[in-house]
Amino acid sequence: MDQLQPDKYNLKEIRSVMPFRFLDKIRMGDLLNLSQVQYYEEGEIIICQGDVNQSFYSILSGSVKVTANRGSDGGESYICTIGKGEIFGEAGMFLKVPRTANVICASQAEVVMITRRNLLQFIKIFPMEGNKVLMMIIFSLLRKLKESNQELAYERKDNASQDDIDALVNDMLG
Repeated sequence: MDQLQPDKYNLKEIRSVMPFRFLDKIRMGDLLNLSQVQYYEEGEIIICQGDVNQSFYSILSGSVKVTANRGSDGGESYICTIGKGEIFGEAGMFLKVPRTANVICASQAEVVMITRRNLLQFIKIFPMEGNKVLMMIIFSLLRKLKESNQELAYERKDNASQDDIDALVNDMLG
């Protein structure tokens, strides 16, 4: 991972990233001054499951893969791939708990990292713009929750209910 200097990216790219979308040019610059733009090579770990880290990330370019450790067999389960303009790790802004997934660079990527401390500083100085950023974070969390609920509902729909199992057993026993 390398840290990029502000002259290595342009504001048009920054505006495409979720937390910056509704900020004017001056406030984008202010938030960028409180952020770090990092460059990752394919395969580099950005977030490691189990670590405690109160930062969230926005993807300027490239993509990242989200996985979760399965535990018993030491393997990983693929969750999703996230690309340009999206954010990840945003739950860490609100909770000081271990990360629930790994985030690994899937292709060369430029990522903006914002710490909880720096976001709170931005909100104190610029409350209206800070609320816009918070709304983008909440929107992202709610979208992910909706997707998870839909996946869970789909899985449960395919599962047999206890009544179905009882009826099958009764039919087999006569």
